[in-house]
Amino acid sequence: MTQPSLQLGLLLYPELTQLDLTGPLEVLARLPGATIHTVWKQAGPVRADSGLSLVASTSFADCPPLDLVFVPGGFGQIALMEDDETLSFVRHHGERARWVTSVCTGSLVLGAAGLLRGYRAATHWMFMDLLPAYGAVPVSERVVIDRNRITAGGVTAGIDFGLRVVAEVAGDATAQAVQLALEYDPQPPFDCGHPRTAPAELVAAVRARFAERIARRQVQARSLRG
Repeated sequence: MTQPSLQLGLLLYPELTQLDLTGPLEVLARLPGATIHTVWKQAGPVRADSGLSLVASTSFADCPPLDLVFVPGGFGQIALMEDDETLSFVRHHGERARWVTSVCTGSLVLGAAGLLRGYRAATHWMFMDLLPAYGAVPVSERVVIDRNRITAGGVTAGIDFGLRVVAEVAGDATAQAVQLALEYDPQPPFDCGHPRTAPAELVAAVRARFAERIARRQVQARSLRG
């Protein structure tokens, strides 16, 4: 039997965190029947915040109707919150897609596009308190599924996210086969990947390192309340 085609649209934008995109992409590319579009305002190379160049395969104008919309996070997400062209694209496809999804601070973009009002959602642990400004209910879990919204925590949660999407679309057995093929068997050297297990002084140091980004995102969230 021919597998029905699924059109997956993964937003690609300047200064995104590449693993937010490439982690899920590596999993979703193994979803039977999936066609993946990396989408930006125009097709061509886009520079991630690490300096790595990625390539948008299609432009906003040429993007087909999507079954799944995905937004990654990263430093460049801050600029997207005031980018009407990008928010309109995400809103247009998100209102029509079967699944509306994100990893890390990509959920804030979904929120700014009006797609998380009344939905439970996750984001990076540093920015969980911003979700209510966009009408979302923050949930501190690795992956949160609420109806057709699937959102995940920071960066590395994108692999877990991808596997959950595959399970939702194609069943647990398919997702398990993908996980095994990727040898996704994480054994981190340190038990400090989240504030619930990290030493308080380490959490404070990381927050201080990202203080400017935290402040800029808080200003954007406060502007909605004001």
